[in-house]
Amino acid sequence: MNSAISRTWTMQPFHATVNEISDFAVFSHRNKFSTCTNSATKPENDSAPTEENEAKPNGSAGNRKQGRPGIKSRGSSRRTRLNKASLQEQVKFTTVVRDDPHVAVIGGGMSGLICALTLEQRGIRSTVFDTGIHGLGGRMGTRKIDPYPLVFDHAAQFFTASDPRFKKLVDGWVSKGVVKEWKGSLGKLCPGGLFTPLPPCSRYIGTNGMRPLADSLLSQSNLVNIVRPCWVSRLEPFNGMWHLTERMKPRGVFDAIVIAHNGKCANSLLASAGIPFIARQMKRLELSPIWALLAAFDDPLPLPKYFEGAFVEGVDSLSWMANNTKKLFPLQSHGPHCWTFFSTAAYAKRNKVPQENIPNVKAEKVTREMLQGIEIALGLREGSLQKPFYTRVQLWGAALPTNSPDIPCIFDPYGRAGICGDWLLGSSLEAAALSGMALAHHTADYCASGGSNPDDFVMGLHKEFTPIDGHDIGQFPGSELLKEQDSASSEPAFV
Repeated sequence: MNSAISRTWTMQPFHATVNEISDFAVFSHRNKFSTCTNSATKPENDSAPTEENEAKPNGSAGNRKQGRPGIKSRGSSRRTRLNKASLQEQVKFTTVVRDDPHVAVIGGGMSGLICALTLEQRGIRSTVFDTGIHGLGGRMGTRKIDPYPLVFDHAAQFFTASDPRFKKLVDGWVSKGVVKEWKGSLGKLCPGGLFTPLPPCSRYIGTNGMRPLADSLLSQSNLVNIVRPCWVSRLEPFNGMWHLTERMKPRGVFDAIVIAHNGKCANSLLASAGIPFIARQMKRLELSPIWALLAAFDDPLPLPKYFEGAFVEGVDSLSWMANNTKKLFPLQSHGPHCWTFFSTAAYAKRNKVPQENIPNVKAEKVTREMLQGIEIALGLREGSLQKPFYTRVQLWGAALPTNSPDIPCIFDPYGRAGICGDWLLGSSLEAAALSGMALAHHTADYCASGGSNPDDFVMGLHKEFTPIDGHDIGQFPGSELLKEQDSASSEPAFV
């Protein structure tokens, strides 16, 4: 390595517990940093980067064969990875932030997309990395099955708006025609076909599904680049910048990073990135799974009373059912009827398997039991439900946050990294959007300061988590649904 390259960050071992650390600045000065210098001398801490053992970006020569950051055994669990992450060394960038910073946003769901849009409003460039093969959106997923075509919203079903900032966004989407109000009947459904309509309120859906809404958000942006499908597998601090890699392939150099997703991929990134405070907060997040069943029927279901969506109570394998065909295409008078069904969180937890490789036996069992749940909910005789001509089950393994720090975003100014997501404020599309906005403004303010006073920009690194209430498919701020059902349900929220 060229000895003329100046080191622009320092690292220190992180071995403190939550109780030992009450302020980020205290940690930064409690021990002597192992500082990377231009010389080839080895620092006091053997694991800190040196001329010989520094993990060079993009997997270039010099990576250690043993213990390389980001290389984890296939059998390591989320908890194991995060326990290791909490013992990693803290990155501390010391250079002034560039006048024209570039931010990497890892995750193209609602939170990441709104973060990128808000950064653009503040004049900051960003690149959004998303794993989506068919489009952006994360849990704003719409599945289209050709040649019928069959259309299913298989994650987020609808959303509400209560915060003025989010309402302004929604009004803009409505005016562009990508969002519309869902006028159909919604209610609560109990075993035996007992249906109770919910009070009317403004409920919104994507005009042609939730994913087209996500894809439209960045359609007219000028400072946002999109890279998908892309699985960012490694984050490396080097020479004052973050270097992103996808399976040894360079994916760019950035002044700051935003992690806009959670689950196993986020945990792997955090395990060796040098931002242990963020890793520790992610460790506190508890998530529950949920099963989704997509089913298409030739004929309408025998509903006790017409409805397009229902929160199901008292059925172990079922918490929600919605007619996508009537929801998305209310004027359509013929063709198949496409329904989305969600399990309860408790049922999904008992039947959880690796979501990347669901065994056929498990898929058949879940499909059968969820169809039986539909019969119970509708009050039908066992085995009398018409057989769907198309079914597909999907396990959302990390769908439901059961606790939250109740803070808009998390930001580590020393590592120039932040987290946004709905789980930080609860679990709703509104929460996701507000979190993305908050982190974008916070990051922009930090960049504008040049990074000279990092202590002033610490956000949420020590915030305690508390349990959250909600419903299996989501929280709906400002709606009567939330007010009426809070006392009746302790299930966490999905979207």
